[in-house]
Order: sequence, then structure tokens, then C-alpha cells
Amino acid sequence: MSKQYVTKERLEEFKTELETLKNTRRLEVAQRLKQAKEYGDLSENSEYVEAREEQANVETRIIELEELVKNAAIIEKAEGGDTVQVGSTVTVQKGDKTTTYTIVGAYEAKPEEGKISDESPLGRAFLKRKAGDSVSITTPAGAAVYEIKEIK
Repeated sequence: MSKQYVTKERLEEFKTELETLKNTRRLEVAQRLKQAKEYGDLSENSEYVEAREEQANVETRIIELEELVKNAAIIEKAEGGDTVQVGSTVTVQKGDKTTTYTIVGAYEAKPEEGKISDESPLGRAFLKRKAGDSVSITTPAGAAVYEIKEIK
């Protein structure tokens, strides 16, 4: 897994969720499994099947969060800078429309709020570019050209 860019606050949320899953949810699911086993024949025991599925989901999420926390890179607000990087706020012009985007990690992306992922086609195209650069992106509707006006 490559670096996962997240804010400090989001990383804390992931750590809290991980601790809850490890210290609380695991025990709850184990208790449900124990109770379900007491109902007898496991082949026709829907409570047991549901508890096993929940256990698999909890364990999968734990593994996912552990990897994410291990590979997390804190997004620092880019201060000025000549090139677009994760944390930069970039103002671009497409035709006569001007838009401002903040480049964030995939777990922080909220396009409706102007926060686009560094892994998205648009975010990836802006990375390492300078003010004045033109960036061409191929979209399902055809090619789009963005001119980078300002980097903050």
C-alpha cells in the first residue's frame, strides 16, 4: 500500500475506530458466536452464520485500518510553493469558468466541497504543475483544458 494522505483529525478518527474494533467489537462478536453455538446444529443456525459474517467484517476492517494507519502521511497545508502538491489549494480556469480545488488524500476527498483526491484524474494531472501551466484531461465528454491560475 502506498502512502495514504489524511489530515491529523482523520487519522485520529481511524485510530479510535481501530481501538474500538479491537477492544470492544471483537469481544461482542466472540460473545455472539459463543451464544450461537449453544443453539446447537451449526449448519442450520442463522445466528451463528450472521455472527461469523460479522466477525469476518470486523477482522477485515481491522486489517484495513492497521494498514491505513501504518501508511498514513499527514497532509500539511502547503505554504505557497511553486508547484501543486497534496495540501495545495489551486485556482484553475476552464474556458470562462474559474474553480478552486484543494488537493487532498483519497480518504479526505469531497468533490462537492472542492476537495479532490491526489489519486483522481484531475488531482493527478494538477500535481507538480506550476501557475500558468495548461493541463489537458481526457474525460468521458472529451478533452478538457485547465489553466492553473494560482497556487496557495
